[in-house]
Amino acid sequence: MKFKALAILFFSVFAVAGQLFSEDAPEIKANGLKLHPIFTDNIVLQRDMPVPIWGTSDPEDKITVSFSEQTKDAVTDKDGKWIVKLDPLKVSAEPQVLTVSSSVGDQKLKIENVLVGDVWVCSGQSNMAFTLSGAKDSQKEIAEADFPSIRYFKVVNKTSQEPTPALAGKWDVCSPKTASGFSAVGYFFGRELYKKLNIPIGLINSSWGGTVAEAWTPWKTLESNPELSVITQKFSEQMKNYPETKKNYEKALENWSAKFGDKKEGDELEEGKKVPRKPAPPLGPDGHNAPARLYNGMISPLMPLAIKGVIWYQGESNVGRAKQYNVLLSALISDWRKNWAQGDFPFIIVQLANYRNSLSSPAESSWAELRESQYLTSRNLPNSGLAVIIDIGEADNIHPKNKQDAGLRLSLAARKVAYGEKDLVASGPVYDSMKVEEGKIRIKFSEVGGGLEAKGGDLKGFAIADEEQQKTEDRFGKGRKFVWAKAEISGDSVLVWSDEVKNPVAVRYAWADNPEGCNLYNKEGLPAVPFRAEIPVDKK
Repeated sequence: MKFKALAILFFSVFAVAGQLFSEDAPEIKANGLKLHPIFTDNIVLQRDMPVPIWGTSDPEDKITVSFSEQTKDAVTDKDGKWIVKLDPLKVSAEPQVLTVSSSVGDQKLKIENVLVGDVWVCSGQSNMAFTLSGAKDSQKEIAEADFPSIRYFKVVNKTSQEPTPALAGKWDVCSPKTASGFSAVGYFFGRELYKKLNIPIGLINSSWGGTVAEAWTPWKTLESNPELSVITQKFSEQMKNYPETKKNYEKALENWSAKFGDKKEGDELEEGKKVPRKPAPPLGPDGHNAPARLYNGMISPLMPLAIKGVIWYQGESNVGRAKQYNVLLSALISDWRKNWAQGDFPFIIVQLANYRNSLSSPAESSWAELRESQYLTSRNLPNSGLAVIIDIGEADNIHPKNKQDAGLRLSLAARKVAYGEKDLVASGPVYDSMKVEEGKIRIKFSEVGGGLEAKGGDLKGFAIADEEQQKTEDRFGKGRKFVWAKAEISGDSVLVWSDEVKNPVAVRYAWADNPEGCNLYNKEGLPAVPFRAEIPVDKK
C-alpha cells in the first residue's frame, strides 16, 4: 500500500514533466533501471534550489537516489517512470558521486565527477552554435581553456512533432582538448561568470543554425495567440500541399542535376555565367524550421532540470517580421518559464550585431526593427536582460568572430539580473526621454554609469526629422524623412540638431542594418542601445 501511495504522489509530478524517457535516447542503464540522458558523468547540478532527478525502471519498483549526504526514495508509476527531488544543494567544486539503485535485482547506477554550481541553457541559432574554433584568437583561447569546473553539454540536433524525452549528448569537462567544439558565446559567458563567482558553471548548448524563433516555441502557444496563430495556420496549409510541393521539388532537383552534373553552386560557366543554386527543399513536417519542432525535440527534453537561467542568441532568421517577433519572443520566454515550473528564471538576450553594408543616407531598416523588438522584450519581461553588440559585427559576415565581447556583455547582464549586483553598470546608455529646445532635441539617457562618452571623436549615428510635411515613401511604406544630425554630449544627455531641420520632432540612433559610427558609450565602455523616438502628437 505504501508503494502504491507513493506512486500516486509521483504521478502528479510526471504530468508536469511529461514522458521522461524513450528508447531512441542514449541512456545510462543497468538492466531495467535508467536515468534520463542529461545525467552523465561530469554533470553540474544546480545549487540553492530543489534538484529533480528522474528516469525509468520496472513498474512499482522502489528507487533510491543518494547524493551529498542525501537519500531520496521514489516508486515508479504504472509506466515505469520515477522522479525524486533532492533538497537544495550547496556549491561544491569537489567531485562527488550520485548513485541510483533499484529494489529489483539490486540494480545500481553511478554518475561520477559531479559538481554543484549554476547551470545555464544556451539556445538560439547559428551565432550560438558558432564554436570556439572559429572565434577571434581561437588558437590562443583554446590553449588557455583549462577550467575543470566549467562543464559543457551539447544537445544533439533533433526535431520532433510532439514533446519528447529523447535526448542525446554528454557532459564534457572544459579543457584545451574539448573546448574547440564549445559554443563560443556560451564559453566566454561561462568563463566570465566562473572568474567572477568562482563556482562551477554548467553550460547546456541547445541551438541550431538558421532557425526561426517559432521553431523553439510550443505549438499551443502559437496556435492560441491571435497574433501568432497565422504561423500555425500557414504551416498547416503548407502540409496539405506538401506531397505535391515535394514532388515538384524532386523534379526541379533532378532537372538541375541533369543540367549541371557534378558542378557546384557558383562554379563558372560559359560567358561569365555561374551555376545557380540548387532548388531549396520545401518545409516538411519534420523540418527544423517547422513550428514547435525544436522546442519539442531540444528544449522540452531538458525539463524539469534545475537551471539558473537561459542565454539566447537568435533573430537573424526572423528579420523582416519585427512586430511579430516582439510578441513571439515574449511568448517563447513566458512559456519556457511556465513549462519549466521554476518561476521567472533569468533570460538574457543577445541583440543582433551590425551587419551588411552601411548606407550614405538614413533609411528604414528591418534589422534595426528586430533589434528594437529584442530590446522591448528584455525591458517588458521580468528578470530579463540585453547584451548589445551593435559595435562588434562584420559587414560581410553574419557570424562575427568577436564572441569574447558578446560573452562578456551577457555575463554583465546576468550579474545584474540573476545575481543581484544592483550597483553594477551592466548596460550602455539607454534612451529615457526627449524634448525640443530651440530647434535642437535633447535626449536624456539612463544607464550612463560614470558618464557619457564619444569614442573616437565627434558623436555619429544620430538622425532627426522635421514635422509632418517632410515625408518619404519606400518599401516600409510612408515614413518620416530623416537626415544625419550633429550631436554633442551635455551632461547625462545628448543634444542633436541639423541645419536642415528647423522643427525637429523625431530622432534615431544607430538605426540601420549596419550603422556607421554609432560611437556613444558610457565610461564603462558599453555601447548605447539603438533607439528611435518621436514627440507624441498631443505634445507638439
